Amino acid sequence: MAEKILIIDDDLDTLRLVGLMLQKQGYQIAAANNGQQGLYKVKEDKPDLILLDVMMPDMDGYEVARRLRQNPETAQIPILMFTAKSQLDDKVTGFESGADDYLTKPTHPTELHAHVKALLTRSAKSDDAETEVVEKKAFVVGVISVRGSLGVSTISLNLGSYLQSKAEAETVVVEVQPGLGTMGRNLGFEGYEKFSDLLQGAAKDISAEKVKTAFHKHKSGLQILLASEHPHDAPLIETVSHYNAVFSQLIKMPRFLIMDFGASLPRVSQTLLPQCDHVIVVIEGVVNTILHSKLLLEDLRGLGIDEKKLSIVLNNRMRSDLLLSLSQVEERLGGKVAVTFTPAPELHAQAARLNNIGVLDQPDSITTQQFKKLAELMIQYEAEVE
Repeated sequence: MAEKILIIDDDLDTLRLVGLMLQKQGYQIAAANNGQQGLYKVKEDKPDLILLDVMMPDMDGYEVARRLRQNPETAQIPILMFTAKSQLDDKVTGFESGADDYLTKPTHPTELHAHVKALLTRSAKSDDAETEVVEKKAFVVGVISVRGSLGVSTISLNLGSYLQSKAEAETVVVEVQPGLGTMGRNLGFEGYEKFSDLLQGAAKDISAEKVKTAFHKHKSGLQILLASEHPHDAPLIETVSHYNAVFSQLIKMPRFLIMDFGASLPRVSQTLLPQCDHVIVVIEGVVNTILHSKLLLEDLRGLGIDEKKLSIVLNNRMRSDLLLSLSQVEERLGGKVAVTFTPAPELHAQAARLNNIGVLDQPDSITTQQFKKLAELMIQYEAEVE
């Protein structure tokens, strides 16, 4: 069957000319004359490749590419950007928004066909590689809160460490948000810019081997993909296509994949959270935080995350007389809390001083027992998925 190419361009002359050029090469052609119609056509026609113009009214090609990369169903479709622009900055913007290749108008039919053929061949090889090998899929746990400083990284790291060392389940922990990394320094690692390097290269070149070389291995055996702590790396959170490529490699590796999404819902989080098998929402027993967290829970449900895949963890970090009780929290939240963590600032501070993790530094503590309960819940949910 002939490969299908969708051309999205508001210039009718270009649609006709390019369509005829590609039809003569044996391709099946579909067309859309604006960005919104193009997004609809992608869903309807499921093309093998998208030829996308940049300069369109209402929604330009960059935004169309970003939306395609945010949707797991369209994230892997090759995109060839086609535009009259030739400046380097325009090309960089195109690649950052998710394009796989770039051509400037006008182009010779031979050059167009060569680029189209190369993209389709590369995509076919990738598909063949995925179907030839039956690869395991990790049980993916996303950890998130409505704002920072609620303990998302602490919970992600200690949960991952417990699963790895106590439950003897191969586990990888990922700090998702660049520019906000804390795990690397707390654990005494050096050179934790490797994840940022992945996000700045070409998305199509992200392989399993490159992802593995970016890991840092803790003495417990836990593998960690560390986020940069440099604030100037924060814009890398917008490289959705790169995150999709990294994620597609990560889910083939461990038994458990713990994703530290940090706070709020940037586009990367909105793309990856629905692909998680379970999502932990971290809250604290403070009225305003609970009200704010209810909005986060509503947004997560709006992303299509089933209620059964959501667990609420109450992470108390202050003495109890300053906080609402568990029953008050559940009443205001309108839902049950799966696990409650009692304040343990000394435990986590001492672990950081020793470049260690709390559940390993004090294995007999109450906090470790609380993480045991959370880990057992994740193992239970994993069994239900299988």
